[in-house]
Amino acid sequence: MKIFHQAIIEKDEHGFFVQFPDLTEAHTEGQTESEAIFNAEEVLNLTLEGRIEEGMEIPEALEYEGGVCIYPSAQIQAALLIRKARAGNTTLAELARALDTSWPSAKQLEDPRNSPSLKRLEGAAAALGKRFILSLD
Repeated sequence: MKIFHQAIIEKDEHGFFVQFPDLTEAHTEGQTESEAIFNAEEVLNLTLEGRIEEGMEIPEALEYEGGVCIYPSAQIQAALLIRKARAGNTTLAELARALDTSWPSAKQLEDPRNSPSLKRLEGAAAALGKRFILSLD
């Protein structure tokens, strides 16, 4: 599963305006298109991190005509993937027991400010009945 959101980039009199239709609070701009995309990555990271910390819903990414895929940081992707894999099926306590660790340590897997090791992510995926697959695009 890939974690991304599509941005709509429009040229205006000041440069390029970027908005995320799925995340209405996320928008930015840039003088050039590449600057706008760079800024879009930052605003996507901040928006998703804020939603995770506040326990808010993170909508599934939809595709939009002319949309550009923007990917959040690896830490945010990892946190969201663990959160999605666990959703409704496995409590943090159950995950902690399966990983032979504490509840706070298991909770860190869903913290976008945390950088879990690949071994830890692989163990969490296995505990959730999933496979951990690393990809470079």
